[in-house]
Amino acid sequence: MSHAMPGYEGSKEQHLKRLRRIEGQLRGLQRMVESDTYCIDVLTQASAASRALDSFALGLLDEHLQHCVREAIAEGGADADAKIAEASAAVARLVKS
Repeated sequence: MSHAMPGYEGSKEQHLKRLRRIEGQLRGLQRMVESDTYCIDVLTQASAASRALDSFALGLLDEHLQHCVREAIAEGGADADAKIAEASAAVARLVKS
């Protein structure tokens, strides 16, 4: 079920750049707490970081569906069923978070 290249291979640098930006937001949150920033301001920034991570995850899921799942469906068989179940489980995890 593994592939030589992940579905995000073509946008790997873009994803890494986005993750670094999110990492910066999280470090900023730490600094805000260390500096005793007003609670609502920290919560506002936490919400922004959370939305950024959700957006990243949804984009990655879309690439997975467009590449990995589509490829497995084209090949058919048990691998296709497994990829669909795997994608459904990933969607469920994202919705629960």
